[in-house]
Amino acid sequence: MHMYGNWRSAAAFRVRIALKLKGIAYEETFIDLDAGDQHKPEFRRINPQGAVPALFDGDGPPLTQSLAILDYLEETRGGVRLLPEEPRARARARSLAQVVACDTHPLYVPRVRTFLMEHYGLPRERMLDFLRNAFTTGLATLETRLSTEAGTGRFCQGDSVSHADLCLVSLWVGTGIFGIDTAAYPTVARIAEACLALPAVAEAHPLRQPGAPSA
Repeated sequence: MHMYGNWRSAAAFRVRIALKLKGIAYEETFIDLDAGDQHKPEFRRINPQGAVPALFDGDGPPLTQSLAILDYLEETRGGVRLLPEEPRARARARSLAQVVACDTHPLYVPRVRTFLMEHYGLPRERMLDFLRNAFTTGLATLETRLSTEAGTGRFCQGDSVSHADLCLVSLWVGTGIFGIDTAAYPTVARIAEACLALPAVAEAHPLRQPGAPSA
């Protein structure tokens, strides 16, 4: 497999974790988002949205959108199961994953931040307030659900890693990058630390990828 990604992309991070957990060999080409490589015609031909990740598996167009890629890997590859078999548990894992990937992460991606500043004249500090609100709203939702719902175990859904955990840890790592106060989210913190203790997650960590800052 061949993936186009970027060190700081939360979406690429969660796909990278799944590939490593399942033991799937892959190569990754890093797209320099800061330099605007995602807008170049050659990459737009790969993904017209100009976003990472984009995953090639054999012939045909690339797979895009991290949740769709995670489902594809789960449905076509063996190894570690990343979704429960029981339908209700599977739905809950997907629901928790979507809190991050559908309702939280899209609000703080670079193209949104840039648009707010360039088209609405939003000062950087006001933009950061918007970003912090996105993070804290998502974290608060996860904390409430994970601390009160019976399905929570060592991980988001029971004691096995699922798509929900890949999404949760991708959000959690972003809190460090953007300096988000996480004291109010102890359950999220506990599960994130359990994820980060897994070798596959540690290897996939954004700060261990080419192009990441050294400190």
